[in-house]
Formats: sequence, C-alpha cells, structure tokens
Amino acid sequence: MLLSLRSEWRGHYTQVMYCASRFRIRVACRALLFVFLLSSFARWGTAQSKSAQSKSAQSTPAQPAAPLAPVADRLRDLNAIFHDYWQDKLKHDPEFASTIGDHRYDDQLSDYSVDAYNDATARGFRFLKRLGAIDTTGMSDEDRLSKRLLVHDLVDQQEESICKPWQTPVTQMNGLPTDLPALVETLSFRTVDDYDHYVTRLRAVPHAFYQISYDMELGAEQHNTEPKYLMEKVLAQVNALAAEKPEDTPFAAPLQHFPASIAAAQQSEIRDAVLTAIRAQVLPAYAHFAKFLTGVYIPAARMDPGMEATRNGDACYAYLVRHNTTTDLTPTQIHELGLQQMARIEPKMLALAHSLGYADLKTFRAALAANSKEHAQSGQQLITLYQHYVTQMQAKLPTMFNKLPQEKLVVVPMTAAGASDQVPADYQPGTPDGSRPGWIRVNTFDAQKRLLTTVEAIAYHEGVPGHHLQISLAQENTHLPEFRRFEEYTAYVEGWALYSEQLGKEAGFYTDPYSEYGRLEDEMWRATRLVVDTGIHSQHWTREQMVQYFHDHTGLDDLTIEEEVDRYIAWPGQALAYEVGDLEILKLRAEAQQALGSRFDLRAFHDEILDAGALPLDILQPRVEAWIAAQKKVVAVSGSGPNSGSTAAAPLASR
Repeated sequence: MLLSLRSEWRGHYTQVMYCASRFRIRVACRALLFVFLLSSFARWGTAQSKSAQSKSAQSTPAQPAAPLAPVADRLRDLNAIFHDYWQDKLKHDPEFASTIGDHRYDDQLSDYSVDAYNDATARGFRFLKRLGAIDTTGMSDEDRLSKRLLVHDLVDQQEESICKPWQTPVTQMNGLPTDLPALVETLSFRTVDDYDHYVTRLRAVPHAFYQISYDMELGAEQHNTEPKYLMEKVLAQVNALAAEKPEDTPFAAPLQHFPASIAAAQQSEIRDAVLTAIRAQVLPAYAHFAKFLTGVYIPAARMDPGMEATRNGDACYAYLVRHNTTTDLTPTQIHELGLQQMARIEPKMLALAHSLGYADLKTFRAALAANSKEHAQSGQQLITLYQHYVTQMQAKLPTMFNKLPQEKLVVVPMTAAGASDQVPADYQPGTPDGSRPGWIRVNTFDAQKRLLTTVEAIAYHEGVPGHHLQISLAQENTHLPEFRRFEEYTAYVEGWALYSEQLGKEAGFYTDPYSEYGRLEDEMWRATRLVVDTGIHSQHWTREQMVQYFHDHTGLDDLTIEEEVDRYIAWPGQALAYEVGDLEILKLRAEAQQALGSRFDLRAFHDEILDAGALPLDILQPRVEAWIAAQKKVVAVSGSGPNSGSTAAAPLASR
C-alpha cells in the first residue's frame, strides 16, 4: 500500500508541477495538490486503521474525542457556506444573475481575465476548506447531500484547469460573440434604470473582447487553440454582426417596445444612448475582434480537429468525459457502448422501413431525403409543429407525474445571430419568479433543408416532459439550497430529456410512422455520438470520417450532420452525456419495476428522480436504489404500494 501511494504521489507531483509551470494558474495547481493529498492520505488512513488502533490501544491511553458543536450550530454554518457560495456565483457571473431575474449586476459583464480565473479558483479552494470543517453527523440526508454536491462542484472547478479553458473561450457554438446577442433576449426592460444599466453593460463590451483576445493569444503561444476551420466560422459570425446597422443588430431589440410607464421624451433619450453605445462601442469591438482573428489567432490555430492535437489533450479529454458523464467510464468504454447501442437500435429502424415498403434503410433514407413533404416548408411551420407537440403532451403529463411546474412554456424562433451553426432547437429556462417563461428556441435557418421527422421527439426533449419540466421543477423547489435549484449536471439533465422522448411513446404519441422513425433516428443519433465524439478526440478520426459515419448510420439531413459534427469538435465530451444519462435512468427504472412488480408506481419513480434537482449519476444511482429498498419494505409490511391507485407502467423491455 505504501509503495502504491508513493508511486501515485510521484504521478500527482509531476502533474501539479506541470500545472504550475505551464498553466499560469497557480491557485488551481495548489488546489489540485490539496485534493490529491486528501485522497491519498484518506485511503492510507483506511488501510492502516486496524493496525494503528491496535497499537494505540496497547501503548497510549484513549483520548476523549472533542465534543461536536450542536447540530443546529453546524447546520447554520453549513447553510452560511451555501449562501455565500451562491452570492459569490451571482456576483462574478452577472450575465447568469440577470437571466434568472437577479438585477443587482445588470450593468456588468463578467471578468474574463486570467487573474479573474485565478481568483475564482482561489475562492473555490477557500470554500472547500470551509466545507471540510463541517461535520455533518446528525444532519438530515438532504443536508449531507447538499454538502457533498457542493464539494463535487468545487473539486470539479479545480480539476478543469487541466484544460486551460480560459485560453479557448470562443467557438462557433458559444463564447462572447454569440453569448452577448443571446443575453439580450433574456433581459427584462421595465424601467428607465433597466435601460441605463443596459447601456453601461454595452459600454463594457470592448474591454470584454480585449480580455478574451489576450487569453486566446496566450493559448496560441502555448499551442492550445480551437481548430482553424471552426474559428473561420466564428470569423464569419463576427463579421456578419459587425457589418450590421446599429438599429438592425440584436442589441437594439429592447428599443422595439417600451413600457407604457416610460414617457416619450425618455424613450427618445434611451434610444439615442443605446444606439450610440452600439455604434461607438459594440460594433467596433466586434470589428477589432475580427481583425484579431484574421491577423493573429486563425493563422496560429490548430489544423487537426481532435483534442489529441492539443497540448495535454488526452488528459483534458479524460477530464471532460468524467465531467460530462459524471461516471468513471473511459473513452474506449464509451466508444464500445455506442457501438452496442447502435446495434440495438438499427434493427428497429429497419423493421419500420420494411413496414413502409422499403427493402433497406439506405433506400428508405434516400427516399426520405428526396421527399419534400417530410421537409419544412417554412420556419413558421416548424414553430407551429413544435407548439402542437408540446400542447398535446401537456394534457398527458398528469398521468406520468405527481408534480408539474408552474412556469409556462413558449415556442419562439432562435435568434438569427449564429443560427447557421446551432442545433435544430434548444431550451432557454425562464426566470424563477415567472416574469419570463421557458422557451423552446427553434432554429429556422434554412428551414426547407430540415426534416420534420425528428421534430416530435425534439419537442418532448426540449419542452415537456424534458428540459422544461425538469429544470422548472428544480428552480421552483424552494426546499433546496439555491445553488442546487440551478444545478445542470449534463448527464442528468440531458439524460432525462432523452428519456422523455421515450415517454412520448408511452403516452400514445408518434402515431405517424415517420415521426416514430424520427424517434428511433434520434436514439441512433445519440448512440452515434458516443462513437464519433470518442473517435475524433481519442482515436485520431478525421472530420470527414465523422460526417461519413453519420451518413452511413443515420438519416439525418446534411445540414444537421454538419452542425452536429462541428458541435462535437467544439464541445468535446458534451454529447456523450445524453445516452449515458438516459441508460442510467432506464436501468434504475428497470430495477424498480423488477423489485416492486405490480406495485411499481411510475409517478412516484419520477418524483424520486426529479425531487432532489439535478444530480451526478454516481449519486443518483445509490439514492434511487435506496428508495427502491424502502418501497420494498412498504410493500412487504402493508401489502400495498405507497400510492395505490396511481399509474403503473409496463417495463421498458425494448430499451
């Protein structure tokens, strides 16, 4: 054991020294060292405990343990940490604060500097130390879980420095150039102060672009960049916005409608101030960033698309896999899992093609691609279809859920800025106070090239019973500490949304065989992600291989395939979370159904999955298994389920 720990410590020391010399993030490196020490010595103490206890009993009189402070005092201290952590997050992420309806920082943008990253990891380290001093003995299960989740998040914050994320803050999918226009549509404008704060925020845009340019230049010097071809997409996005007239930009959207409480004269002053800020600060900042990309960054950007081409890329990808799946699965294991799932799904797709009169999937997919009736005729048709599927599902929700969110759900078009590089649809949570509803944002760019077959499944995924239901229930759960109400562990959140697509089938939908094919296509899409994401980032695949693999195994339209492939390259590991999370929820449901038999209650199961907010999968599993064991005892004692008369469900044998 001692030799093993020495070897492990030598490896940790090497990693920490590399961190210190290369990353320029001193606090994060010290925190990694702290985490390694805690892990190593905790296990050393466990291995030696019996021997030490025996020797101590023989040679040293037992010393009385220091008395614990009363539970109420320790709980007060723990809740103070939760409060301080949440306030710290809001203060240092003012854009997020604005999106959830906290207006204290509406005049600010985040600090994107390296010093700010150092400071953030230092604050996280201090929170870890404070949490380490709290003994949770005697506290409730939920209080202990809250501490465990915050420790998880803070350790993850320290570990992410292995990827040097401050050096790669922009892709075609996210980052300042696209995040700023998207932010505008989530803001509320009710008073003159709201507009004044907005103008101040717009005037801060040049400094924010300066900071990310400096960070990216550091990355280029250290050969830590995004792929060249993706940054050329970013350049096109930036140039397009920089060339717009101030009044035509997304930043002028708040001027389209003023509250009646603002007088006409004030409206004129506000209009002048906003347009001046856009003209004098925002658009020049975009233009300068375009010059930086053209003259400095893109020439230095990497040619290979995979993470393996970056310095320390293998270690970074391994971290991203753990971070996004919240499991210990390796890239190789996930690759094999994807192949297994594809082999499971493909025969179902083939059977459906046969039922429609086609000899094989290739013939069916070719016919589908040429069928104009299965393609959108307009962006408005897409929006109308999404709303139709949401409406029909909402009527079925009480049969599957005991608790439904209060927050409303609206289908809206995605903002045009950057839409050409975005997903077919996404979800934007509303505000907890209900002042802004949740949105399904539909990508209407090149609508005629988009298949209609997957719209139904995506509507259930992004809306109900998917993201909107899960995220809104969490935000509305005031019994949880605030940081837990807004947790978004990707494997849980996206796993639940993918699971929700199957719930549409159980509710009696997908009556159109083409929509049912689309549901299976979406399953195949998520399984294929496991193969191509790990292929590009750990097995030296090319982008062309990824595209061809999608063509060989799915019927997705060309536009979606191109968007998806580039997304996986820009967001390594993120796409792995969907299938991994879905399979875990299905496994837990199967366990519950097998253990409880006819007493299995689908609504009670969903309560257990959803009531604690988002959870890492390695925490969700034992939590649900403990619930199953408790339900078995109830059944054994009373001979009836906890909610007799509630809706039961047949096992998902097909999954």
